[in-house]
Amino acid sequence: MTKRITISDVAIHAGVSKSTVSQYLNGRYDYMGQKTKEKIESAIKELKYSPNMVARSLKQKSSTTIGVIVANILHVFSTQVIRAIEDFCHEKGFHVIVCNADDNSDKEKTYIDMLRAKQVDGIIAFPTGDNVALYQGLLEEKYPLVFMDRLVDGLDIPTVLLDNYKAATLAVDLLKDYQRPAIVTSPLKENLTPRMERLIGFKNELAKHGKSLSDEYIACGEINEIQKKLTELFQLSEPPDAIFAINDRVLHEVLSFMNYQNIRIPDDVALVNVDDVSFAEFYQPALTTISQPAFEMGKKAAELLFTQIKNPQDISTRETFRFEPMVNRRKSC
Repeated sequence: MTKRITISDVAIHAGVSKSTVSQYLNGRYDYMGQKTKEKIESAIKELKYSPNMVARSLKQKSSTTIGVIVANILHVFSTQVIRAIEDFCHEKGFHVIVCNADDNSDKEKTYIDMLRAKQVDGIIAFPTGDNVALYQGLLEEKYPLVFMDRLVDGLDIPTVLLDNYKAATLAVDLLKDYQRPAIVTSPLKENLTPRMERLIGFKNELAKHGKSLSDEYIACGEINEIQKKLTELFQLSEPPDAIFAINDRVLHEVLSFMNYQNIRIPDDVALVNVDDVSFAEFYQPALTTISQPAFEMGKKAAELLFTQIKNPQDISTRETFRFEPMVNRRKSC
């Protein structure tokens, strides 16, 4: 077997002490001369030294790693949030392990257990809402934890999410002059905060304009059922003349359906959705969207987590932070 190169080997090769090499590896250069840094760097390259991360984490009581558990990585919002978190962590010298729970509480529990076993320093989660006891246990341990996008009743955990009621208000403001607005959404469950809040907000705001949203104008189903739900919606004796698509994946299904059925946007049906998808500007017609400040939200979640990692006793961050949505006015309504 090839002998594993140690920090002692690097120190001997560079002609410096082990503590100096350790300071170099941890980025502490305050009292280190340029020649010393160059000698250590050269020794590391020549010996092909790779730090033992497990040993370092045990010594420093930090794995310099966090976990992110997303509900569904296919959402543009999720990928943007992950990118913002990774950018923030990279600046801090931390790594990120990303897990996709598929809105499945069993997968979520498995990932939490795996991340704890790997001794990650904290977790940012898009919670399913079904592992309350598990999260409560983490909270009691003062384990660094932040929720993204969803609230879980009864848990005093810092949470970052969109002002979904404001997003719904913006959608109604765009569609209030149409006679038969409808909403298209993936499954509605109490623990799926964005969907529930956007539906409730849409209903309430329509009522302020003297319009009601009856159940027949709520098309709800799994993503692979949306086309069928849209067919039923447009077979009504009075089909909708405006649609609020609740997120980007629903939007894809709506656009596919309208294209297949030769329904013209906005001549036949107006369209607004939450999430400013990458193709919104060059789709024909350009899509009016309501965007989430995903990068700012991801950065905020990372900041909250790092505050807890530095000081687990700090409870000042245990609040809900809602971010403002923004309308991108184009030509689909």
